[in-house]
Amino acid sequence: MKHPVFFLRIVTLLEAISFLILLFVAMPLKYAWGMPLAVKIVGMMHGVLFVLFCIALYRVMLRTNWPFKRAALLFIASLLPFVPFFIDRRMRAWAAEDSTQTPA
Repeated sequence: MKHPVFFLRIVTLLEAISFLILLFVAMPLKYAWGMPLAVKIVGMMHGVLFVLFCIALYRVMLRTNWPFKRAALLFIASLLPFVPFFIDRRMRAWAAEDSTQTPA
């Protein structure tokens, strides 16, 4: 089975991509061209992915005994554009060094 961090990494990257699409595609469509439907659709997808990210992060904290500081760093990184892409490498390293290797 996959390490629980694997699912967290996937959700983190999808959430980061949806955030960038919301900021750089949907918001300009709404405010520059008067197309608010784009924000409704992308905003809903981003919201669902963010909730899924929070659940996945909590699940990883429980299964791998990650310190609260590490989870807080990931949560704050998810609120900033582009940062989750840089944190992904660190998440891979954390998963590799995790000695428990608890199944997902």
